[in-house]
Amino acid sequence: MPTIIHRLTPLARAAGLLLLAHAPLAGAQTLTEVVVSANRAAQQTFDAPAAVQAVGRETIEAAGPQVNLSEAVNRIPGIMALNRQNYAQDLQLSIRGAGSRAPFGIRGSRLIVDGIPATMPDGQGQASTVSLSSAQRIEVLRGPLAQMYGNSSAGVVQVFTADGPAKPEVGASFFAGSDGLRKIGLNAGGQSGKLNYVLDYTRFETDGYRDRSAAERRHLNAKLRVDATEQTQVTLVMNLFDQPLSQDPLGLTRAQMEANPRQAVKPAYDYDTGKVVSQNQVGVVVAHKLDAASGLTATVYHGTRDLDNKLSIPLTAQAPATSAGGIVRLDRDFSGLGLKYSRRWALGQGQVEGLAGIEHERMSERRRGYINNLGVQGALKRDETDSVTSTGVFAQATWLVNEHWSLVGGLRSNRVRFGVDDRFITAGNPDDSGSARFSAVNPVLGVTRHLNDSTNVYVNVGKGFETPTLTEIAYRTGASGPNLNLRSADSRHVELGFKTRLAEGHRLDVAAFHIDTRNEIVVASSSGGRTVYTNAGKTRRSGIEVAYTAQLSRDWRVYGALSTLNARFADSFPASGGGAVAAGNRIPGTVDKSAFAELVWQPVALPGLQAAVELVHQGSMMVNDLNTDKSRATTTFNLRLGLEQKLGGWRLREYLRLDNATNRRYVGSVIANDGNGRFFEPAPGRNWSLGLTANYAFR
Repeated sequence: MPTIIHRLTPLARAAGLLLLAHAPLAGAQTLTEVVVSANRAAQQTFDAPAAVQAVGRETIEAAGPQVNLSEAVNRIPGIMALNRQNYAQDLQLSIRGAGSRAPFGIRGSRLIVDGIPATMPDGQGQASTVSLSSAQRIEVLRGPLAQMYGNSSAGVVQVFTADGPAKPEVGASFFAGSDGLRKIGLNAGGQSGKLNYVLDYTRFETDGYRDRSAAERRHLNAKLRVDATEQTQVTLVMNLFDQPLSQDPLGLTRAQMEANPRQAVKPAYDYDTGKVVSQNQVGVVVAHKLDAASGLTATVYHGTRDLDNKLSIPLTAQAPATSAGGIVRLDRDFSGLGLKYSRRWALGQGQVEGLAGIEHERMSERRRGYINNLGVQGALKRDETDSVTSTGVFAQATWLVNEHWSLVGGLRSNRVRFGVDDRFITAGNPDDSGSARFSAVNPVLGVTRHLNDSTNVYVNVGKGFETPTLTEIAYRTGASGPNLNLRSADSRHVELGFKTRLAEGHRLDVAAFHIDTRNEIVVASSSGGRTVYTNAGKTRRSGIEVAYTAQLSRDWRVYGALSTLNARFADSFPASGGGAVAAGNRIPGTVDKSAFAELVWQPVALPGLQAAVELVHQGSMMVNDLNTDKSRATTTFNLRLGLEQKLGGWRLREYLRLDNATNRRYVGSVIANDGNGRFFEPAPGRNWSLGLTANYAFR
């Protein structure tokens, strides 16, 4: 019985999951157990059927200038975050192949920052608003348990802002690098009585690796936590994001890429393609401990997002009455609230930790379209108000049966409604107002066999669903108005995992998975700047994920991650542009193999010094459903050096990175099913970055 109790955690952490985080990922030199919040139940990693890893602050700092989420998370198996070198379209992120078709932003996976969703109710999200300079931890959960987060949950990425230090502290940072990269930052944090606070401001600029790919961002992130009483904690989070410049060089054909990977195509110049974005959000999380065994957590948030996006749609394609034009302007308002109740009780020889809650999210956006007259705004072509509401009710319980077995089960009911209020009604363009509703009940079940204190085997199964996004219902074939007949994609997930501590300082995680999906959402046609989506038949995704970490000696450690993914269409269906997609074709945009490995030297005799070499392998990607072309697999090497000094109240840190040290030419990402055949987005060759930070702690 004492062994069972040792595995349980206080319900003050009920929103979290106690998991074994790999020290090489977090930057420490020994394996330690830390709390990571990647699930709906509180439990240790060896007792939970979950494929989950985390990266800590030291890894985030060493991985780059802390601009893109892709810098740090690509060392985690099962997730691909492709930096497109295009800040107008954001990075492409997919977990176990979900979300690979997204033309921009993140879909198919949930993004959560400090307990507040950064994914909209329709399943679309943007990683650009994540403040990495103040992030303490990034966690990635894959598999069936992610379905407890609702729509589009092939996986969950959670980012946690650091707490303020015990003593007040101020700091500044400066980063520089290839292609005119410049980033400055100011931060402050500390503890004052019952108030803990963190303030972080950054300004980022780049000329861009490619022509016409310059960008500028300004970002303010703040977290204030008040211990109102011994039982109640209130956390206020605020995120202000402004991107006044992000040029879009567009994709390249294979011939263009091989001739000059840095070039931008002529339509990018002709139509002044790019995006201006502003997003502001504030949220409050209240955690209240009812008694020693139960607690409540309430969340409420509100935000706005304004977007101005110039597209490269030919003027002839913008002329018809049903065309939406070539300039998109969005004014979005979004909000949400949630309530969770957790409780722990004894059952048989063990104990149960249960959690139940409700979440409600809404968004409303005024969408207007204008003629893009060679970069100049022309006549109004579209005016509508789109809305999405989502309500989810869930319950989950973890039962530690005895020293050898534990079970987890959960159920979530989801309701999502889309609405379109058309305000642009003219001759040849009728009233296209309408609505669509989606619903699903998703169960998950997992069992873990604790073979001994060092080895566990788990299996879990679950169902999920993915609605179309507002972008995907925007057009329909042969008529004006939204495609409200699109159906949600339903999936079934099976996962088998194995976790073991091989020896002191050594850890191996292996997960194998299979996912069957019905009504996969695919491209029906793409031309004239208009992409129409439809439902195909079945798809199958399967793969293996491996993570291994070893402390070789006091000074040396190694970490490696390997992922394989076999993502294919199981049924044939009509292809965009004619022909038929054959059953067995690979799903475009999915990477068939990926690997990350690093060897780190951190000498005990020279505290503050760290040097490492990294290997990154990125497999091939098909460019379209027909599989007519693909990117080539490539392996690159990165070098990094970090230094730290402490002088009185000062802590100084310097880092130097050399990425793609062998100057390989390769494709960073592909634009799946691009109607112009411009599928390829080249990755940069050899590039460097330098970072300097200084923090002063008041005595």
